[in-house]
Amino acid sequence: MVNDGARIEATLEQLAERVGDPAPQVYARLFELAPGLAPMFAMDTDGSVRAEMLHRAFETLLDLTGEAGGDTARAMIETEYVNHCGMGVPPEQFFLFFEAISEVTRCALGEAFTADDDAAWRGLLGRLRGLVGQA
Repeated sequence: MVNDGARIEATLEQLAERVGDPAPQVYARLFELAPGLAPMFAMDTDGSVRAEMLHRAFETLLDLTGEAGGDTARAMIETEYVNHCGMGVPPEQFFLFFEAISEVTRCALGEAFTADDDAAWRGLLGRLRGLVGQA
């Protein structure tokens, strides 16, 4: 039986195989969910900030679901939550980045995204929501 961490990792690998760089889709979805965040990226003309943020988010997701127990992920979320609030990101919108990643992954995989994958992602998002709430 595949554990939830392996499912998350597998769906992210499939996402990369299907779309290559998912950053354009992830940020398009994020800006649909929270249009007020788009102007915060006006200076990111080459997409490097967005790419770095997405890379860190993937690392955080994998750490949180991995064997290490998520200590690095918890610290990253706490730190980035404070940093993003300081930059003007409304607290209730911080979590939306992870939700956008999940939605883009689900959409890109289509029928290959199974009920078990969905359950793993729902569990992960619930855990992330709890960590954000604690931050």
